[in-house]
Amino acid sequence: MQAIKSFYDWVYKITLFICKLLLVADILVVSLTVLGRYVPFIPDPTWTEEVTLTLMSYMAVLSGALAIRRGAHIRMTSFDRYLPKKLINVLDILADIGVLALGVIMIVEGFNYANGIGAKGFYPSMPWLSKKVMYMPVPVAGIAMVLFELESLVNNILRLLGKKTYVEREASLEEQVAEGSV
Repeated sequence: MQAIKSFYDWVYKITLFICKLLLVADILVVSLTVLGRYVPFIPDPTWTEEVTLTLMSYMAVLSGALAIRRGAHIRMTSFDRYLPKKLINVLDILADIGVLALGVIMIVEGFNYANGIGAKGFYPSMPWLSKKVMYMPVPVAGIAMVLFELESLVNNILRLLGKKTYVEREASLEEQVAEGSV
């Protein structure tokens, strides 16, 4: 179980690091655009708008995949205090299956679009760069979503079966160490 947690932690950290790099690159490109427009001796590059939008699309979908791991995605919880725990857990599993299906669709259709429409077009300001780059965030995020959703699904199934997830096991072990009983 610790190896699985380590793998997911590693994937999460890599994805988060990529999002941070994309944000820094986005800030630099937008800064160059602003400087190019308002500082007379700095040329205003024509490619900055397209690059900014592409970087933002990668960040948006990858950060959505990160939210799955943290459980920070939008969900309806107003009735959770009135429903039995087992029912809530079953509903969480159904939601996991739905999001997992969405991730698979994003992978399949995203690669289809990237290799179909995306492979045929080029950026007007950068004719050497295929628009395939613009369509790739969807399947890349689909892969991250599937990975993180599988972890969530397994944890919810373990909870339904009355077993502790590896995160809960780790937390209880830390409590025992803090109390001095281990």
